[in-house]
Amino acid sequence: MSTGTVTTTPDVKARRHHGGVNRRDATAGWLFTAPVIILLGLFLLVPVLLALWVSVSDWTGRGSPLSSGVNFVGLENYRSLVAGGLTTSDFGIALKNNLWYVVLVVPIQTMLAMVLALLVNRENVKGRGVFRTAYYFPSVTSTVAITVLWLFLFSTTGAINKLIAFFGGTGPNWFNDPSAIFHFGATTTPTALSGSFLGVTWWDWIGGPSVAMTAIMAMAIFTTSGTFMLLFLAALQNLSPEVDEAAEVDGATGFQRWWYVTLPQLRPTVFTVVTLGLIGCWQVFDQIYTATQGGPAKTTLTPAYLSYATSFGSQNWGVGAAIAFVLFFIIIVFTLIPRWFLRERKPRQFTIGKATS
Repeated sequence: MSTGTVTTTPDVKARRHHGGVNRRDATAGWLFTAPVIILLGLFLLVPVLLALWVSVSDWTGRGSPLSSGVNFVGLENYRSLVAGGLTTSDFGIALKNNLWYVVLVVPIQTMLAMVLALLVNRENVKGRGVFRTAYYFPSVTSTVAITVLWLFLFSTTGAINKLIAFFGGTGPNWFNDPSAIFHFGATTTPTALSGSFLGVTWWDWIGGPSVAMTAIMAMAIFTTSGTFMLLFLAALQNLSPEVDEAAEVDGATGFQRWWYVTLPQLRPTVFTVVTLGLIGCWQVFDQIYTATQGGPAKTTLTPAYLSYATSFGSQNWGVGAAIAFVLFFIIIVFTLIPRWFLRERKPRQFTIGKATS
């Protein structure tokens, strides 16, 4: 039996050296992606690095941030956010407002989007295309236009208050009412909750959003649920019906099939929707700028708008940039939460007498 030698061509060597991609293909790939990389570097990475420098400098907005007259001040701008005073109070109020905004808007818009997707995915629904378009239409409408419409709807004599009056109630002056909805009309701060964090009392932290912020939250849910509905709809249409049919044959009820069969398969989509919702809610700016500009009594102030107002209004560019980067880290932390919560878990294995994971 004869033995032979196997020769390796240069192309094969190149492919092995580059992990399965030869040098010519790698070069072509870099050439094709180079324009996008250059554009992202010029219009994304460079501005971010420049803003980072502004957050640790004493730049006053005049001239170039890289000029010799601009000095490095370290974490002084960040320290002013927690050192007390008006800056700290405004920052705490903005965080409190936005935190309640996130806590209430993200779950509601996620559940509403899922319910809408389930409704328009049913085969026995007539005119499904019309409903899908109608639900999605607010998502493609200008935020400014929707906000102006909302100002008319929620005005003192608007359609919402007239609807409330039709049922015998009296609607509030929505965008001018700073009352916290979870204070239930109370005006005095309990002694046990008179302590403060970031210049905001614990009583205000747990008071929830103001009436004005509630109207803005309703607008956010109205405009974003249609987009997330499409994501859930696409995921539902990609599910295999055999699994659901097998569960039905085994005697599972409709709710059991949804909870134990359909919902686990939607885990990646739920993660995407929740993550996008968290990012969007922490970056809320357009509605605030158009409708209230932080009022009334700063109850609709958000970190994104505070960063803008501090920089362009008060000309305190270092603190404004510091707020933006604190917001950036907050978004990172909050997007890690659904990643941990919705991660794939190993099934528990049961043995006699005890369970092991």
